Amino acid sequence: MHTSLLPSSRRLTGAIHVGRRTHGGLESRRISSFVDGQSIYSSGEKAGQAYHVEYGAVRVYRVLANGRRQILAFHFGGNWFGLQNEGLHRSTAEAIGVTGVSLHEGPHIWQGLFPAVLENFVSAQEHQLVIGRQSAVERVAAFLLEMSDRSGHSHRFDLFMPRTDVADYLGLTIETVSRSLTKLKNKGIIKLHGARGIEIVEYRVLQNLCL
Repeated sequence: MHTSLLPSSRRLTGAIHVGRRTHGGLESRRISSFVDGQSIYSSGEKAGQAYHVEYGAVRVYRVLANGRRQILAFHFGGNWFGLQNEGLHRSTAEAIGVTGVSLHEGPHIWQGLFPAVLENFVSAQEHQLVIGRQSAVERVAAFLLEMSDRSGHSHRFDLFMPRTDVADYLGLTIETVSRSLTKLKNKGIIKLHGARGIEIVEYRVLQNLCL
């Protein structure tokens, strides 16, 4: 199986007002469409809302003291993000490709979202384990397994994000990511299909690299 993985002042490509429908008890104001690279919210802006990816994908990142971007998470269709109990956002969220996001807020914003909060917490822990690995090949292997899992355990899928995003997610350079993918391909563990197509040929071998 091949799987392809807001304040009103923001300039949007489109906004669909959907009234007072709910996700987990939260009132939804609208579904807004963002173009590739467009900010959904920025570090330092007021928090207190919940965001739901209706289609497309979102990257969440921080800019480190040395000026380098560190991607903290990717969110795909059906995922919640922007969940925090602080007054201001500590990270920035951007669209990857054309992306639709619904904004939710209200006095009971956390009601019904505990599973989403827990899922984001577990994902953050897993991300720390990935970037803590010594070998670049191990990091890339763990990333491919994560993307396979998030695409319904498919062994063939398209990455939503460019390799620059993969590098910033794994704490590597884009050259190192490309070399690691080439090594996995040359060993017959994966196949590459174009710029973003991935096929895992030896799933068990890829898993063993991460043990």
